Amino acid sequence: MLGRRVSVALLPAAIAALVGCGSQGGSSQTVELGSVPLVDGAKIVVQSRQCDRGANAYCALEAVVVDPRFPSSEELVKGEQLLLKTRRWSTVDGYTGEQTAAESPGHKLRLTYATAYGDLKGIDLVWFQRPRAIALALSRAMFDRDSAMSLTLEAGPS
Repeated sequence: MLGRRVSVALLPAAIAALVGCGSQGGSSQTVELGSVPLVDGAKIVVQSRQCDRGANAYCALEAVVVDPRFPSSEELVKGEQLLLKTRRWSTVDGYTGEQTAAESPGHKLRLTYATAYGDLKGIDLVWFQRPRAIALALSRAMFDRDSAMSLTLEAGPS
């Protein structure tokens, strides 16, 4: 009976921890891919929300985007970078040399993106981890010779 009371008493804390996923620095900002301008014709083929409830808690939305109108993944990434610049997103350093990143006007969002090859290289070299669905979609896109890129969207520093 005591064990059940303890479990019931801890339930609100567990719910609060789950609801906190998506917040950063105490703000409750949930990121959505609809907030990101994508080049015309781009299609999101898979997306996944990843949360870390550790000391620096955050949630990120990860996705794989393909666009057959571009001759290569590199051209797709360049097209996305150009579009973000025209929408006044500021270019910032990615987490690795294979990645490009941008912050939205007002620095509310941070978008990190890379070619399918660049992201798979980072996964293989254990620079970072991706959900299985993201890694498989990137791999499929490469083998199908689709122009593809990965996206990671997080709440920005402000």
